[in-house]
Amino acid sequence: MFDIEYKGGNGVIIATKKTTGVIDPKLSLIGLKDLNMKEAVEIATEPRFATNGKDAQLHIEGPGDYELGDFSIHGVRATRHLDTEADEPIDTMYRIEIGDVRIALLGNIAPKLSDDQLEELGVIDLLILPVGGGGYTLDATSAATLVRQIDPKVVVPTHYGDDVLKYEVPQDTLETFVKELGAPVETVSKYKVKAVSSLPPVLTVVEITRS
Repeated sequence: MFDIEYKGGNGVIIATKKTTGVIDPKLSLIGLKDLNMKEAVEIATEPRFATNGKDAQLHIEGPGDYELGDFSIHGVRATRHLDTEADEPIDTMYRIEIGDVRIALLGNIAPKLSDDQLEELGVIDLLILPVGGGGYTLDATSAATLVRQIDPKVVVPTHYGDDVLKYEVPQDTLETFVKELGAPVETVSKYKVKAVSSLPPVLTVVEITRS
């Protein structure tokens, strides 16, 4: 069993009783306080989103395989949305396995994934991805396309319009993505997952209110 909290930007916390993973904790880039890394696994989809907090148990910001506590993590190299195919890829997508649930974290990636990248991600039950667009990250259309390619049971959107946050470029609203995807929406303050069998039977957008 694990919980997911949304903190703004691509900042997400995934926690079991034994292990806490903090994704893209450097929220000072968008006007918030950086996330606490005490005894957590820091997982950065891009080096500039890492804090390299001295209290973290482990720092991850690149491809490879990592094991800590309840987490089994596989990093897959990807091209950043701001870059071209000619640029050296600096983003990392992650598959995190907790029990029988497989989670994918996409970050601010370019909208096209190769067959090899999709194969590396493998079968995914729960997908976390940005949807705000503005030329900075996936927009509603490209995010919805990737959702259909990856075919998860649950989608948790991040990095969408929020008047409190100081994004580098304006971000589209969550409603834009929901309309594009055409899936039902469940709104929660914290998303609790017991097992893969507890996930919805049809594709569902889970809106986790920012905390």
